[in-house]
Amino acid sequence: MARPLFEIADIIRSADARITSRHRESLTWPQVKVLNAILRCRTAALGGHRDQCTRCGYQAISYNSCRNRHCPKCQTSAREKWLTARQRELLPVDYYHLVFSVPHTLVPLIWQNKRVLFRLLFEASAETLLEVAADPKHLGVEIGFLSILHTWGQTLQRHPHVHCVVPGGGLAPERQRWIRSPPRFFLPVRVLSRVFRSKFVAGLKRAFAQKKLSFHGACLPLADKVAFGKFLRTLFREDWVVYAKRPFGGAEHVLHYLARYTHRVAISNHRLIDLTDTHVTFRWKDYAHHNKQRRMMLTHEVFLRRFLEHVLPRGFPRIRYFGFLANRRRGECLPICRTLLAAAPPADLANNGVEVTAWHCPCCQGPMRILEFLTAKQIRHEESRQVPVLDSS
Repeated sequence: MARPLFEIADIIRSADARITSRHRESLTWPQVKVLNAILRCRTAALGGHRDQCTRCGYQAISYNSCRNRHCPKCQTSAREKWLTARQRELLPVDYYHLVFSVPHTLVPLIWQNKRVLFRLLFEASAETLLEVAADPKHLGVEIGFLSILHTWGQTLQRHPHVHCVVPGGGLAPERQRWIRSPPRFFLPVRVLSRVFRSKFVAGLKRAFAQKKLSFHGACLPLADKVAFGKFLRTLFREDWVVYAKRPFGGAEHVLHYLARYTHRVAISNHRLIDLTDTHVTFRWKDYAHHNKQRRMMLTHEVFLRRFLEHVLPRGFPRIRYFGFLANRRRGECLPICRTLLAAAPPADLANNGVEVTAWHCPCCQGPMRILEFLTAKQIRHEESRQVPVLDSS
């Protein structure tokens, strides 16, 4: 893929003076860290390493990445490592993709209580899938799946939702059979929607009773017990959307499909199409009108404010595993699933001591190997000697 014309780092640099003078006090420390990390990513400020081609001897210096999970330049390597690890868990069945989202009226309260209510979103959606799948009226099985939290829409507005990727079937209660889901159908979305709504509202009620919720600004009236009870009742009058996409084939398609959703940030650099001294223009997909490609122009400050709204709480995992894929049960349950499906054990994905090639030589496409690591001061010295410095992304 060609390098993007513009990057979020360019927007931050253009708007830095205005951010410092107007908005710096309103930014949280995690948001400031994200801005600083994106600015410094793959620059001399983070140091780097000297690489040499094992085939032709060509040498170049590569800058280090910031490795911040909100940086659009640092997700490719993290995604590839994660996908490689997931290969061991794939089963020879069709996979399904479900999306759980909440009504817009809940969004302000969620953003004032990110850690508590993002966790509730994970738990309510997971408990819904596990409960409905275990019901004998539906599948009557124990399922396993992974969930991925996204908090944004295409225009960077707040839109919290969870993507769940689920094998089509599960273990029978006695764990002696694998029961497949019906062709091209997993679970009824209307049932999922009602159960999800009940579980999320019950979780809200518990969090309020345990005084785990904060209320500020427009949400301040909800701090009153009576007002909060009325608010909860209004949630039962709204439709809670659970969307089930068509099954996307077997294990050979799963990793490619997952690559679209894992390790995403709110917007990639490749969606930026124009940048002026005051405004940025980006592409967005209009799902309400058959995925039509549209353009949106925002000021630097508005764009960055929307971008920073999606910084997750420190240490909060945005990919989680449930059912027989839960971390504590995976080692026991996956071999049982493979045996019942007559599936071969996973291939050994270890590199057998061979160093993984990070990138390839621009001259002969040979593998590049790291010769030495360099500090920021050493890199500035090398730059003064006009040693080639490349972005190995």
